Amino acid sequence: MATLRNLKIKTGTCKRIAKELYSYEKEVEREAAKTVDMKEKGADPYDLKQQENVLAESRMMIPDCHKRLEASLADLKGLLAELEESNQKEGPEIDEARSTISEIEQLFETTEG
Repeated sequence: MATLRNLKIKTGTCKRIAKELYSYEKEVEREAAKTVDMKEKGADPYDLKQQENVLAESRMMIPDCHKRLEASLADLKGLLAELEESNQKEGPEIDEARSTISEIEQLFETTEG
């Protein structure tokens, strides 16, 4: 049985994962800039290798986070559809869920397009 509480939880999960994805993307930008800076300054090869490892680890987190966000979004859409079928089409939780779905779909369009 779909409930507004579950909808609120799934909405929060989507928001959290989207925030996490944004954070990883910013981290990759920072680490990439740091790596370039180290190369330009002729940093110790060992330190440079360690920095490249940090950058690689950060990059690996983005696809994982993206997949989790897609799965979470699908869950949220499914629950929202279930609630709408049972004639619950109004309310702050439902509006929040719709808004979150819209934001995340726009995020996917900008990253893929």
